[in-house]
Amino acid sequence: MTFDEAKKVVDERLKPETFVEEEVSLLDAYNRVLKENVVSALDIPPFNRSTVDGFAVKAKDTFGAEENQPVTLKVRGVVNIGELPKIRIMKGEAAEIVTGAPIPEGADAVVMVEDTNIEAKELRVYRAITKEGNVMKKGSDIKKGETVLKTGQVLGASQIGVLAALGLTKIKVFKVPVVAVLSTGGEVTEPGKELPDGKIYDINAYSLNTAVRESGGKPLYLGVVPDDKVALRKALDRALASADMILTSGGVSVGPHDLTPQIVDSLGEPGVFVSGIAVKPGKPTTVALVERKPVFALPGHPTSALLIFHLLARPVIQLMSGRTATEAKTVKALAGKRMFQAKGRRTFVMVKLKRGKSNALVAEPVETGASGAITTLAKADGFVEIPENQQFIDADEEVDVVLLKGTV
Repeated sequence: MTFDEAKKVVDERLKPETFVEEEVSLLDAYNRVLKENVVSALDIPPFNRSTVDGFAVKAKDTFGAEENQPVTLKVRGVVNIGELPKIRIMKGEAAEIVTGAPIPEGADAVVMVEDTNIEAKELRVYRAITKEGNVMKKGSDIKKGETVLKTGQVLGASQIGVLAALGLTKIKVFKVPVVAVLSTGGEVTEPGKELPDGKIYDINAYSLNTAVRESGGKPLYLGVVPDDKVALRKALDRALASADMILTSGGVSVGPHDLTPQIVDSLGEPGVFVSGIAVKPGKPTTVALVERKPVFALPGHPTSALLIFHLLARPVIQLMSGRTATEAKTVKALAGKRMFQAKGRRTFVMVKLKRGKSNALVAEPVETGASGAITTLAKADGFVEIPENQQFIDADEEVDVVLLKGTV
């Protein structure tokens, strides 16, 4: 398939049919996606409150007050925060009040303490205040019946603060999809173990686990599986039973030990629907749907695996978690050197961004020597896409760089 054909069929066939919801406490709601609109059951603030430290007064009692001709009012008492006032302000009276305390009955403004002087129980006001001055009205922030948060919003610190202000302790959110991640290959060893001759540590599982989290999913690491039909089938059956989606890496090419596509296709209907994509890197990518669960069998090369995840798997996880499948951020840059297309295949060139002349961004291709070079993952800021019908991108030509790290 061409890349566009593969992207289209993945988007069509792996669109979630149903969404699962669950209720979580606010303390566990960070970065979760709302499943329902949140409508306020009360006014915020629930009472008229002072926005300054000072004295609650009738505004008209302060009219004409000046520095050299203050207005004198009688102080009736103190309004404390966290309790309803027991004082009613009459003409010519005032009550001491602190920020956040309820406005007592009869008062309609608050004079700042800086504009007053008090002796015994007599208050001298040196500046007039208008009606509702320094008063936050009931419901001025959130009105009862108002929709304050909507379905699909991702909950951050400020949104969770709003939910707490409404008195909520739990909230309905989309269930986080569990994504099983496993690596295949006789040459792969789990980090932490002794590295035998001829083997390499498992890079993909750790980079893909992190990528799953970044996409809104919950990774389930199932370890390294050898190139053995029985072992691989058993691991994939376990993944199907315990996860909503499966990511494998390795074993998808045409070698004698590349067993993953055939075994994935035998797991259940409808099976494999993408087997090879005309791209570089990532050509042997396999995609399947088994028992309504997406399966992405990615190449074993670290750069290829992470790139294809970014292009095809990431949007699926986002949708499964209730998020919008967001496009990756791009920046304009000048090609640092000529970049060539791989003989009729959609080519993705990993690049590092730097500042050139006139402070313009320059996209320098990351020299890898092979798609499996490990350092590419650390060096690359993003990639440049060369379409099938374009032989090369010339040096100094303006290009769009798709960012892998968000910002530069």
